[in-house]
Amino acid sequence: MATTHFRRAGVALPGQARGGGERRTLARPLGAMSVFRSGLLVLTAPLSALSLRLVPILASASRIVEDTLYIHLQPGLSLTGSSQPRSTYVPATPEVYSLINKLYVDADTHSHLDVRVLLTNIRNQSLTPQSLSSVQNLSHPPEVILTDFQTSDGGQYNPVKQRLERYATSSYSCRPNLISVLLYPEYEPMVDESELPPWEPDLDGGALQSYSDVVVGGTFDRLHNAHKILLSACCLLAENRLLVGLSDKGLLENKMLKELIQPYEQRAEKLCEFLVDVKPSLRYDIVPLVDPYGPSITDPDLECIVVSEETRKGGVAVNKKRLENGLSELALHEILLVKNPRHGENEEEKISSSSIRQRLLGTLLQPPQKDPARPSRPYVIGLTGGTGSGKSSIARHLEHLGAFRIDVDKLGHEAYAPGGPAYEQVVEEFGKDILNEDGTINRKILGAKVFGNQEQLKCLTDIVWPVIAEMTKRQLNEAAVQGKAVCVLDAAVLLEAGWTDMVHEVWMASVPEKEALRRIMARDGLSEEAAQNRLQSQLNSSQRVKQSHVVLYTLWEPEATQKQVEKAWALLQQRIGRD
Repeated sequence: MATTHFRRAGVALPGQARGGGERRTLARPLGAMSVFRSGLLVLTAPLSALSLRLVPILASASRIVEDTLYIHLQPGLSLTGSSQPRSTYVPATPEVYSLINKLYVDADTHSHLDVRVLLTNIRNQSLTPQSLSSVQNLSHPPEVILTDFQTSDGGQYNPVKQRLERYATSSYSCRPNLISVLLYPEYEPMVDESELPPWEPDLDGGALQSYSDVVVGGTFDRLHNAHKILLSACCLLAENRLLVGLSDKGLLENKMLKELIQPYEQRAEKLCEFLVDVKPSLRYDIVPLVDPYGPSITDPDLECIVVSEETRKGGVAVNKKRLENGLSELALHEILLVKNPRHGENEEEKISSSSIRQRLLGTLLQPPQKDPARPSRPYVIGLTGGTGSGKSSIARHLEHLGAFRIDVDKLGHEAYAPGGPAYEQVVEEFGKDILNEDGTINRKILGAKVFGNQEQLKCLTDIVWPVIAEMTKRQLNEAAVQGKAVCVLDAAVLLEAGWTDMVHEVWMASVPEKEALRRIMARDGLSEEAAQNRLQSQLNSSQRVKQSHVVLYTLWEPEATQKQVEKAWALLQQRIGRD
């Protein structure tokens, strides 16, 4: 079993300033500010007041940072006076974990932000001054540093800004020409902080239990804020190592929209990057998980497993297996699911990867390659999908929206018809027993000969595919003469036949295999075995997705499919510059 060990070395990355980089302050109001790809938000307010300020602070920060936003809790950090600001120690208490949880929940409103709450100063024991003052390397070095620190001086040479910049470049790996921004008074505190006592660590409030080695498992597809809450709990609990079982292969089979799950390598890379950013002192072992247990039932060094409400039963099952293997039980640390109040139709009520994958339906998953030799008009969409995928209903709706539809499957029927360009050669190759009494080709008999027999199938496609391609090109030329703006090639075998050179984008209709089998059996009167053979003779959904630009899913009610198609059509109009 392959294991990914990841821990970033304490060295500056190319192009990063470690302490003496040039810095600039910014005096412009937030409304006129340009956007930065990465930023660091240093929160200095007392924790007791901070939870009431998070919503306006994050709203202000989201207008400045467009991608990665690091957040560091530094309650009581002083940016006034003559001494160098020093990082503050924050005990790992339930109160602190709840605040981190709230940070991620509140940040979920700003979907463009990749929020990462740094945990380097949050420990179960007091840190040494040396470990608090070392420079932390970040995978996306901040271009701007922001703070909620309150000051009445808003001038360009505000000493608070200058001290903030010196603190940032001495504590984090930042981009050259670092810009500092004081968010106050753009947000309005909901409490009068002057009446609050100075913040001090609550060492009597009860710290979180810590463990040397902690384990957690999951798919971690398209890492989202609920994942980050789970992983932050793991990092706070672990003292030495976090073992992550990353679901792969068979464990993905029953996932919603499994075709859109990111490859294992990509998920592992994103996971490692996040973990090392938030707590670089830990050792992280990432292993592929191909069964429900993985190394959690064989690793003697593990002490704790982190589960959610949904996976608690799995944690109990792990402990049962460990006892059977002569190992000690693991402490079960359970976290709550994070609700998503803005979930859409057919989406889960919690923040989940499956909901994120559903929102990708109808959007452009990868940019189409431009071919100077291909005419820009009409803009051709190649619509494909396996049998039973609902492809034809999507094609009809696109036609209703204004596309010129070319039914390539119908052209295939014409090619087989008596007198058609492929008729004689097919009969000669496969025999007259494939003919009906009227001389037409019986497609069911022909299908029985070729489906499940790759050699026979290739013989048939070598005859008919080139013929169908020529018939399709003639219709495309006719559409161009008529001045059509968008054409849709409704072609089940678009990818298998290599017809992508005729289209600008590939759109794919998809449905779970079980549903496709049900539809084929009901529509064509086939047995399950015959329907399965037909599906296996085609590309599977995962293979199609890799070559597709847009994916549409027809599992739900027709209205849901229509909404996806209309969304895809509207985005297409934006891409090709039509009103």
